[in-house]
Amino acid sequence: MIMGTIADTLSRSVENVTDTVSGVFFDPVIRLGVTGLSRAGKTVFITSLVANLLDRGRMPQLVAQTEGRILAAYLQPQPDDTLPRFDYESHLGALTASTPHWPDSTRAVSELRLSLKVRPNGMLSGLQGPRTVHLDIVDYPGEWLLDLGLLEKSYTDWCEEMLNRMAQRPEGPEYVAMAQAEDATQELDESRARVLSDAYTKALHAARNAGFSDCSPGRFLLPGELAGSPVLTFAPLPPQSNPPRKSLWREMERRFEAYKSRVVQPFFKQHFARIDRQVVLVDALGAIHAGPRAVEDMRRTMADILTAFRPGANAFLSQLLLGKRVEKILFAATKADHLHHTQHPRLTAIMEALVRDARDRARFVGAQTDAMSIAALRATTEQTIPHSGQELDCVRGTLLDSGKQAAFYPGTLPEDPAHLLAPAREGAEKWLDQDYRIMRFAPARLTLKPGEGPPHIRLDRAAQFLIGDKL
Repeated sequence: MIMGTIADTLSRSVENVTDTVSGVFFDPVIRLGVTGLSRAGKTVFITSLVANLLDRGRMPQLVAQTEGRILAAYLQPQPDDTLPRFDYESHLGALTASTPHWPDSTRAVSELRLSLKVRPNGMLSGLQGPRTVHLDIVDYPGEWLLDLGLLEKSYTDWCEEMLNRMAQRPEGPEYVAMAQAEDATQELDESRARVLSDAYTKALHAARNAGFSDCSPGRFLLPGELAGSPVLTFAPLPPQSNPPRKSLWREMERRFEAYKSRVVQPFFKQHFARIDRQVVLVDALGAIHAGPRAVEDMRRTMADILTAFRPGANAFLSQLLLGKRVEKILFAATKADHLHHTQHPRLTAIMEALVRDARDRARFVGAQTDAMSIAALRATTEQTIPHSGQELDCVRGTLLDSGKQAAFYPGTLPEDPAHLLAPAREGAEKWLDQDYRIMRFAPARLTLKPGEGPPHIRLDRAAQFLIGDKL
């Protein structure tokens, strides 16, 4: 095990040396990982980011654009021929159609290369010609990101953790009762293993639909070509002391370890370990709407995610010796357009509080982090409506389910994030003083002027944090 880990580390280091030398002596490359927890809007984020970097009329907070130093932007084939290309054109077509609709969600890893021709700045800018900076955007499901935390856990540890969490989630107690009633010391019966795995998968889907974040293993939710394979046919069981060989417990444990070695580790080595900038998209409003337990689950998940990032400064020598580390991490609360702009600072403060533990860990080892509230595509307009003698700051948009126009008031977020996080940490089942609501909006019809990308909220600030220093 130790020799295998050393070999993996050396292999990654050799790959990263190649990337590093290429970035120093040739055109620089930024590898930006984009992921998010369930329904956070990864596909829309990438589509809008690319569209707004190609046509930068709505990007005033991107300093290189404001200074007029971005001379051109164009799409190129991605460097990895083994990865599917992110289908930017189809996704943009869905958002800009006469009857716009949200594009399909992320279900596998994909990649896209956007190249920017940039004029240097500084004292020697007049002596240098334009240079090209390549932005390689890697899109992957957030469910797979959570799996990286399994690498540090034994089957016993994972079982105890997930059974405790499932007891507090919709349809979770039913699975816990089934697992506790199972005699895991009996010889493996493949049909029973399948029944347990299917029941656990059903409970994971119910938890995700209810707004919970940590629903691992992620491939149970997005199995792809692994559907039905033994590596996805296991489930958490109550711990056993010295279960016999060939028992249900032993086989579940073996499959759990196989999942880590054959599914999670290859993903880490092939894709994740080469990322040097990362954005994690979070549907914080959805978690708040789901209740205190969902908020606490999200806070804990944000802290766990940092263990997978290997954050730190990406100095040249440290890349050569240790391999790449994630230099910058942005935690972004999406769907800010579901709130009036007067509440955006409160949403950002809640986001900062949710990721406080995660940010502290990253900063300790030299990574830069930020938290903000954004809308990659603005789907609403703002409206103030008189109601019962007071003015309500609302948003207006097209309802996704009915197609009708409606004004919506979601409630007022607390000025102090502790008013949400404290009851969440204490295990409260519902909010005592407020009913936080959300509404599902369809994308608005777009009429774009030449040189303008889709309308957004603070996408330019997000781009400046993630790639501005390299431009």
